[in-house]
Amino acid sequence: MPSFVITEKCDGCKAQDKTACQYICPHDLMTLDREKMKAYNQEPEQCWECYSCVKICPQQAIEVRGYADYIPLGGSVLPMRGTDSIMWTIKFRNGTLKRFKFPIRLTAEGSIDPYKGAGEPDYSKIKQPGYFNYEAKK
Repeated sequence: MPSFVITEKCDGCKAQDKTACQYICPHDLMTLDREKMKAYNQEPEQCWECYSCVKICPQQAIEVRGYADYIPLGGSVLPMRGTDSIMWTIKFRNGTLKRFKFPIRLTAEGSIDPYKGAGEPDYSKIKQPGYFNYEAKK
């Protein structure tokens, strides 16, 4: 199910240039209604249910209704982001709560070099099936 905004909780990130959910949405679905100063999902049918907007919302004003195969009717999933981790609270329909805490990435954006330690490409092998240049430097 797509994300939706609880308008009573949303403050439009205090009229910043861009709301937190607009910044983080990988599909650019979240937008700000400038008249009401509330965020909303402009194309719910395109939502990937990635929970990025839910995790970043400072007011906890965004929810994603989970599918019945992993969240039974009446249940809910609520992530709460801290400075170094995310606490996921799962509420089952019988009222039972489960909490899981996971660390978040603390490296600066763009600071990871995915090709570090890879050798130079051998272009003579480029047309061979299955070729990928990830040989450790000698």
